[in-house]
Amino acid sequence: MVFDTLKEFAMAALGAQEMVRNFVEDLVKKGELSESQGMKMVKEWSEKLGKTGSEFSSNLSETISSVLEKMNLAKKDDIEKLTKKVNSLSARVSALEGTQNTDE
Repeated sequence: MVFDTLKEFAMAALGAQEMVRNFVEDLVKKGELSESQGMKMVKEWSEKLGKTGSEFSSNLSETISSVLEKMNLAKKDDIEKLTKKVNSLSARVSALEGTQNTDE
């Protein structure tokens, strides 16, 4: 779901860049802009779109983290810690069972 949204945003950003490029090319062909002005304009708009995309991605990441934290879900490192603890306890139980079996 989140990845689909990011994918759609990326595609929209790429589409916007292409639209800007086409618009500027048309202005250059009509003689309303020089080629260097057109290149400069495309570069500026592309940079602005890139910044907007980065800000969107950052905000989305923060929002997702906040939502997951509020949901109180276990994180990957929490699960890894629990797995290590379970493995350690299992080894201790096995060792204790082994010593009890030799006492019998």
